[in-house]
Amino acid sequence: MISEPDFFGKRALVADDYPASQEMFQEMLELLGFNVDVADDGERALEMYNKNFYDVILMDIKMPIKNGYEVTEDIRRIEKNKRHTVIVALTANAMAGDKERCFAAGMDAYFTKPADIRKLRSILSDLLLNKKSE
Repeated sequence: MISEPDFFGKRALVADDYPASQEMFQEMLELLGFNVDVADDGERALEMYNKNFYDVILMDIKMPIKNGYEVTEDIRRIEKNKRHTVIVALTANAMAGDKERCFAAGMDAYFTKPADIRKLRSILSDLLLNKKSE
């Protein structure tokens, strides 16, 4: 189990159209100390991004209205090197080329379901706490 939440005060957005995944990722992020919002489609995720500051977005790559690739590309255009929101791709059915497409769209990491809180914590620690140099 997770001993100490590392992410108190940080904000996360879970963008996923599947209610069970929304709940699972929200609970895991809250256990890690995040304040969490949820969007159930890509268009809503983009609206929420535009109204709020998020330290991290967990982005399902296959959502209705706008998929995760499109939303990420939109966010990167909006940011234009002014800030960088960490975006972690979520997928249940990893297909050949998905990972490369995620990085090409501007995502920072790739996370496959089923979820493992230790793996998620490790990814988020690397991206948010360790501030890896590029």
